[in-house]
Amino acid sequence: MLTTVIFDLDGTLLRFNQADFVELYFQKLGKVFADMGMNPDESLKAVWGGTKAMLSNDGTCLNTVRFWDTFVDTLSLTIDEKEAVEAKCDEFYTKDFDDVKSVLAPNSAGADNISKRIIHDLKQKGYEVVLATNPLFPQCAVETRLSWIGLKLDDFKLVTHYANSSFCKPNLGYYKQVLSKIDKKPEQCLMVGNNPSEDMCAAQLGMEVFFVNEYVEGGDEVDTSALQQGTLEDFYVFQKDALK
Repeated sequence: MLTTVIFDLDGTLLRFNQADFVELYFQKLGKVFADMGMNPDESLKAVWGGTKAMLSNDGTCLNTVRFWDTFVDTLSLTIDEKEAVEAKCDEFYTKDFDDVKSVLAPNSAGADNISKRIIHDLKQKGYEVVLATNPLFPQCAVETRLSWIGLKLDDFKLVTHYANSSFCKPNLGYYKQVLSKIDKKPEQCLMVGNNPSEDMCAAQLGMEVFFVNEYVEGGDEVDTSALQQGTLEDFYVFQKDALK
């Protein structure tokens, strides 16, 4: 029996084009490095390197370890320098990162936005909800992005981030880790996301899936024609009619 609905964040509950988000995010983050007296171009390259290291993580350590080890090695930072950068980045994610919400689609972040209504409705019906955003960010960054649509960390049974995950999408180990943390079997879960390869791969474990096809990211090689799919508004109707 279906008991749990698992959501992707970027391009799914947060309705924006990924390229627009990354461009503005890196513009803002580059300024953080520049203000610290670091070379912003080299620092952003180190961020990309750390991100790639997390994406290839094999479960032997947390993503946060994989990221910062790579970042530090790339820029030859001391422990004190690393800690200063990490603290400044966390400060950025809780303050100036909020400016990046300007990339959200119009009318998607009001008090009664569709994402907030979906989460509220599902919880009212007794479903557990999980936020399975690719764990490339610290928790504070995920918390800030959720605030853009009026949601909080404690609205979810589990929120993945780089300090509680040791795999990334589309590695099936990521979904197995999520299932283990929430003590659920695949057949008890519905995965909702906008990336055909990173989100819909959960079906390989036996999860039901719903493809949000409005702000599609990647997965050009995946045939989505047979999937349950539609816009986020379509999912809202689906959960009202099909998820009792």
